[in-house]
Amino acid sequence: MAIISEVEEESSSRPSMLPFRATFDSSNPLGFLQKVFDFLGEQSDYLKKPSAEEEIAAAVRAAKEKADKESVKPVEKKPVEKESVKKPTMAASSSKPTIEVEKPKEEENKEAGPIVPNKGNGTDLENYSWVQTLQEVTVNIPVPTGTKARSVVCEIKKNRLKLGLKGQDPIIDGELYRPVKPDDCYWNIEDQKMISILLTKQDQMEWWKCCVKGEPEIDTQKVEPENSKLADLDPETRSTVEKMMFDQRQKQMGLPTSDELQKQDILKKFMSQHPEMDFTNAKIN
Repeated sequence: MAIISEVEEESSSRPSMLPFRATFDSSNPLGFLQKVFDFLGEQSDYLKKPSAEEEIAAAVRAAKEKADKESVKPVEKKPVEKESVKKPTMAASSSKPTIEVEKPKEEENKEAGPIVPNKGNGTDLENYSWVQTLQEVTVNIPVPTGTKARSVVCEIKKNRLKLGLKGQDPIIDGELYRPVKPDDCYWNIEDQKMISILLTKQDQMEWWKCCVKGEPEIDTQKVEPENSKLADLDPETRSTVEKMMFDQRQKQMGLPTSDELQKQDILKKFMSQHPEMDFTNAKIN
């Protein structure tokens, strides 16, 4: 999970980091998330990040969606890419043939190291650019002015994207960094000179390092998400996020959480209804 990995790096310098212990219960994913954020709030500065609220909202939304799905998913087998080997060539100073092995583009880009993301948290490449939020990826491809929609070839699959113009080589044709929801993806052509593709992420808790595998990867630690808008969330999710954020702020200040405040109110009402009872030495859990 992107959220946890960032916190681990931030808190690695702390001298007394306690281990996180919690058992995930598929029937109560929100309860597990509450424990995670409690741990993060106590052991790191994660909740002080400007993007913490948006990431927590995305985590709650995704947990609710996954709770409705099967807990066991089939393992997708990825094709093994074979290294292309050039024919042996004779070296000038030796009678032994030398074999040159071409590295796949994906390995070359990994060796180059991650790059700083653009303003949209994506990358500007030679033939296209892409930006992202936690929920979506938008790909923009410039095309010759006057291009009609009927001349565009676009195929969006769960793990693959292909885009080009009829009678020409594809501009994009490769495996996506992570799966998408094809039914929630679409494309359009703007001003007859720019093709825009919207991809809805299947996992809305992770920042993509690239759009298509093999392209340069960005440093997701330098992603700068926009502040979330709680008003855009459904009432149940908004309420859950607000409660989590309130409880975390209360704990950081050493104040009671919402549940503890509720219990205190119930106790006060009970005490006012039974003035004859002495609660001086009462121990209440």
